[in-house]
Amino acid sequence: MLRAIADVLRSIGGALATVVTLPFRAVARLFGGAADTTRGHH
Repeated sequence: MLRAIADVLRSIGGALATVVTLPFRAVARLFGGAADTTRGHH
């Protein structure tokens, strides 16, 4: 029973972490792309 609850909490935590980090990754990619274009890199 406790193991099942721990598994559910772990899966929820993983999903939350993914949802929380996705926007930051998108912003980092946007800023990274902007920095690349300002430096003249493709």
